[in-house]
Amino acid sequence: MPLVAAPNVSEGRDVGVLDAIGAAFASAARLLDRHADSDHHRAVFTLAGEPAHLSRALLAGARETVARVDLGRERGVHPHVGALDVAPVVFFDPELRGAACAEALVTSELIASELGVPVFLYGALGGGRTRADLRRGGRQALGERIASGELTPDFGPRRLHPTAGATLVAARAPLVAFNLELALPAGLETAKRIAGLIREPGLLAAIGLALASRGGVAQVSMNVEDPFAITLAAIVERVAEHAPVSAAEIVGLVPQATLAGFPVGIELRGFDPARQVAENALTF
Repeated sequence: MPLVAAPNVSEGRDVGVLDAIGAAFASAARLLDRHADSDHHRAVFTLAGEPAHLSRALLAGARETVARVDLGRERGVHPHVGALDVAPVVFFDPELRGAACAEALVTSELIASELGVPVFLYGALGGGRTRADLRRGGRQALGERIASGELTPDFGPRRLHPTAGATLVAARAPLVAFNLELALPAGLETAKRIAGLIREPGLLAAIGLALASRGGVAQVSMNVEDPFAITLAAIVERVAEHAPVSAAEIVGLVPQATLAGFPVGIELRGFDPARQVAENALTF
């Protein structure tokens, strides 16, 4: 089974830019999926490849991203600190944990040394710190923490890149990016309240957002950090205890097991099992 990477880019609207970045990622790895969202102003690419090939693909995509994405412009509602915001290397086979760690470290060194973008490790490689720890206060706050000496990048310059910020890198087991839209009249404050109620460290990260492109529909945006411990159906049930759910969305790959019992009455918008169920997508 190959390694997987899920680079998140802070661009979700310009199709031409995303095409160019996707082509760069695909130069040395197989591009399995691309999910772009105009409200989040973010795109998630899913790549699969062998060690060494995957780091080269991530560097190529990072280079194109740095050239095309300027954080000085408005970048949507999703928290971020970089143009290439996160670049996790994912192992679906536990025996590939060591290879994933090595590939993440090589990727970090390449991005920092060749592009001048500081890289912070998170998760196990970063001593357990989280993306939220590093994103706290946004890009400006991260720059101030670097300048004060509170934080030091693991790779690269001790300053943010002027247009591309910083990149966060990890080696991790699979998680599932899962979004639920709330039925009207539930709004942003309801979504934020629900996110706070269902959030569980190490299991489920959640934030509440409003989607302007969908008429202000409220969304609970989640990362299921241990998808083998909780099904998506159970998460829908938790959220529905507080507000009706109108639609769901999966970003990137999902292990088959976490789909068990998913409610047939909830639209799973744009979901393609051949492309997004890990056991299907990684068989090649």
